[in-house]
Amino acid sequence: MTSTHFHELIADPQLRKAIDAHGYEQPTPVQLQAIPQVLAGKNLLVSSKTGSGKTAAFLLPALQKILTTPTTTPESSRILILTPTRELARQILKNAQQLLKFTHIKVGMVCGGEEFKYQKAMLRKNPEIVVGTPGRLAEHVTHKSTDFTGLDFLILDEADRMLEMGLSEDVMAIAKTCSTDRQTLLFSATLEPEGIRHLIKQVVLGDTEEITVKEVANSIEQQMILADDVKHKEKLLIALLEKSPFEKVVIFTNTKAKAVQLDNVLRYNKYKVSALHGDITQDQRRISLDFFRQGKTQVLVATDVAARGLDIPGVDLVVNFDMAQSGDDYLHRIGRTGRADAEGRAVSFVAANDWNLTNGIERYLNLKFEIISIPGLVGHYKGPDKLKSSGKAAGTKKKTDDKKKSADKDVKVKVRTKDKKNVGKRRAPSSKTESAKVEPANDLGDGFSVFKRKPQV
Repeated sequence: MTSTHFHELIADPQLRKAIDAHGYEQPTPVQLQAIPQVLAGKNLLVSSKTGSGKTAAFLLPALQKILTTPTTTPESSRILILTPTRELARQILKNAQQLLKFTHIKVGMVCGGEEFKYQKAMLRKNPEIVVGTPGRLAEHVTHKSTDFTGLDFLILDEADRMLEMGLSEDVMAIAKTCSTDRQTLLFSATLEPEGIRHLIKQVVLGDTEEITVKEVANSIEQQMILADDVKHKEKLLIALLEKSPFEKVVIFTNTKAKAVQLDNVLRYNKYKVSALHGDITQDQRRISLDFFRQGKTQVLVATDVAARGLDIPGVDLVVNFDMAQSGDDYLHRIGRTGRADAEGRAVSFVAANDWNLTNGIERYLNLKFEIISIPGLVGHYKGPDKLKSSGKAAGTKKKTDDKKKSADKDVKVKVRTKDKKNVGKRRAPSSKTESAKVEPANDLGDGFSVFKRKPQV
């Protein structure tokens, strides 16, 4: 660990006072590399592991620059920070407020799920810093509620996730309204330059410096338990929580419906649970996270809205009830534990339909999950019967023998009643018998004859 102190990187006395009050002492590797580059006016593309201190790496130098450099456009915001989720935006807002405790700088947040008029009124007060999600902020841009003409910094936190969520168009629309003299900073734990190259070209103006911090991976024990089906997974989850000592646990699902179901199952089993997914209001999401942070609840059941950037002390266990859809998503999920060099544990439940996805994640991350079991709950599924050379399950193709093929050829096609219905008068008679039954055309009359009465019986 380096012996460099934050005071050697940050010169502003107000920021130094906040750093000391917040307990910051020694910068992390990503902070050591990024802060001087930002202060030097560089555009950055930064990749570093979860829990490495990326938020402070862009907040501290950006704050110092706006504190020490007067603006030429007082009606404009000076720093804009875009994040993919409301929870991450709220966390960055809190961090910025802590660092600005001894300054006059104002911070505003613009996210979905909150009153639009209230946000518009807040933006009219010209906060120096705006933190927000692209969707709602793009709406404000359309309504001309924002002013970024004098912007000093455009910061994209978890930039790759914004692309995955289909937010690139909103990001582009916002970027077009920002000052062309700005610095642009892109940060993520899984930033793949090739994957976001088209975003970089349109958002970043000028040359870009790339910083990839190669650090020792987080100390997380990664395990998996084979499961038969959803009901078996629920039993495994309850048993795992009973047998594993933990302070806090985050349980990830792939759908909102599954999160609701697990929330109910855990409450039935007397666990104090918070839920976090897209079907609850913004206030409910905020309360759920606050309760979990404060220890009022021990379990957080969440979809991937909780997978990015959230720093919650005390999380020592992460459970993938549903396996993550990609290696990057898996990394972000388990990154909720083992933060800041602490130890953590991640357990994934793997059923037959999860096997290939799990194997792909193992190969992508170049690791091998330890297979464990819970006594009394060992299922019937033991993994695929046959494996390909890649480790994925081999498919089983049914072979059709020659006898069956020939038999299929001799099978007569069944003529259904509906195929024969009402076809008699539309087709020419096929036999003499049928033609005899058809009345001659001249017996039909000319259409003007008087109708004959039926004889009275």
